[in-house]
Amino acid sequence: MDALHTAGIRFAEALQSGPPWLEKFWISVTSLADPKSIFTVCFPLAYFLDRKVGVSVLWIGLVSEWLNVVLKWFLFGERPFWWVHESGLATKELVMLRQFPVSCETGPGSPSGHCMITGAALWPLVTALTALASRHSRSLVVNLTPFGAYTLLQLAVGLSRVFVLAHFPHQVVGGILAGAALGWGLQARTPATCTSGFFMATALALLLSSLALHSLVIAAGIDIDWSIRLATKWCSDPSWLRLDTRPFASICRDTGSALGLGLAAGFPLHRGEPLDPRQRVAGAVLALVAIQGLHRLLQPTDATLWYGTSFLKYAAGPWLVASLLPWLVLSLRPPTGLPPRRVGVPTVSRLVLHPPSWLCP
Repeated sequence: MDALHTAGIRFAEALQSGPPWLEKFWISVTSLADPKSIFTVCFPLAYFLDRKVGVSVLWIGLVSEWLNVVLKWFLFGERPFWWVHESGLATKELVMLRQFPVSCETGPGSPSGHCMITGAALWPLVTALTALASRHSRSLVVNLTPFGAYTLLQLAVGLSRVFVLAHFPHQVVGGILAGAALGWGLQARTPATCTSGFFMATALALLLSSLALHSLVIAAGIDIDWSIRLATKWCSDPSWLRLDTRPFASICRDTGSALGLGLAAGFPLHRGEPLDPRQRVAGAVLALVAIQGLHRLLQPTDATLWYGTSFLKYAAGPWLVASLLPWLVLSLRPPTGLPPRRVGVPTVSRLVLHPPSWLCP
């Protein structure tokens, strides 16, 4: 394993010795492909492209991220920015490596979450775009463009993770393969139900199983937080250490998002009417602004309060996107051919009798 890690360090050195302008490119790619973007950018955009695709993106994203955390807990993957020191390689040989603000991830390194979660969650979106292209063109190039872009994106994300010393190449490859397999396998298994019970139960199950696994590993005498200790020890700048890179930050994101889907199912504010193209664009813009504004609210510095606030933000996001904003768009600009809707809070009968169409296909 040391030989594999050493080869990865040399590969990272080669990437960092490239043209200076590439540095900003790699850092931008790794920042944009952060798993948080699936919940705050990709889901809102996909939802207003197609409701079922949007829910599938969010569902696969939260399931794959939870699985990624579990795999990291049990695979004990090193990260380059601390391994190069802990292994003694930096004292034995000349190693020309630099850290960046995005380098100091605090969770274990295997497999790459950026590659695995992004690859899995984008799979239904890429499949939908491929189907759309095939309906409008017989050109093989056009039909293969979505999957070609997906492949290039995964390659760029993987290289960016090696460049910033967050992952070794074999961890990136494992993340890419796992992400594609999960996306393909889970796409047809996105749950469709008329009640919120399933999503609520999923949120509870994800949270309790994570706490149980964490407790069992600790009871077995294993230091499950070893990666946080090493990241704190070897990060060049303490301000680069972020709570949102810890495993339990991902658990809060996943359980909150599952609860948010349950809230959207249990408290819908519209009948699931189709949106015209202008309404879709307006809804997507409003969703991005609302979600970004929500997540830019200041977080408390206390770790427990930080986790709680993060959970609430990710629970609110799906309800905003799947319930409040579509109702608002329809209220402000009713679809052509339908009588004007009364602007106001829907009655209880609407909430109960008319759940969103994506929950009752």
